[in-house]
Amino acid sequence: MLRTRLITAAILLPTVLAIVLLAPPHAFTGFILLTTIWGLVETATMLDANILRASAIAVIGLVSACAVWSDPAALLWLPAAAIASACALVWIVGRRGAEASRTLPGWRSLYPFWVGALFPYFAKLRNQPHGIVLILLMVLLVVASDSGAYFVGRALGRVKLLPRVSPHKTVEGALGGIAASIAVALLLRHPLTPWMPAMISAILGAAISLLAQVGDLANSAWKRLAGVKDSGWIFPGHGGLLDRTCSLVFPAVFSYYFLSR
Repeated sequence: MLRTRLITAAILLPTVLAIVLLAPPHAFTGFILLTTIWGLVETATMLDANILRASAIAVIGLVSACAVWSDPAALLWLPAAAIASACALVWIVGRRGAEASRTLPGWRSLYPFWVGALFPYFAKLRNQPHGIVLILLMVLLVVASDSGAYFVGRALGRVKLLPRVSPHKTVEGALGGIAASIAVALLLRHPLTPWMPAMISAILGAAISLLAQVGDLANSAWKRLAGVKDSGWIFPGHGGLLDRTCSLVFPAVFSYYFLSR
């Protein structure tokens, strides 16, 4: 399993990096459109959806995506609603458990809504002026948050964060992730965002870490409701597309609005 994960990462990371750095804006937008469609396919597969339910998933996701593309400034409420519903789902599953939470009306519609309302922001962020630098910064801060949470949680973790959602995550790990993201944001301020005051960089690091952790927890909560371990199979040893992007989507939205100049 470890060998499979390493091989997949060795192929995946350079490929995605090349697309981010080299693809023309229209090509990158097309790439994000394909990932959006695949995310909806994974959602339908996780639910073992019939044709009618799969069609509903496609409509919810694609209509949300088209709405965001039409006017992201006027439709800020769409990603805000996605983030709020994710927080609500995490809280409900964390409090009641997955079994009792399956009676929650409309929970099957949440993931296609998240995919459609949030994935376009990868292209919105990357295709603006200085967008390549900004999306790389966002990804590096998420990686720092994930790494800090993992190592601090392993070393110092005692208090479980939300055991019914993700049994291995701890409060200490979550705080370690925030601290690591802030530290990396400050370290990268001069080479990547020299126009940004240190306090704003620290706020950016903290916000991205918090949103990355919420996205990861929301993915775990939804998979528990769906009764699956992974969202898909496209990345051997790493799960599906939604497993790999769950900690990136909320930070991408925040970065777009926070960093756009």
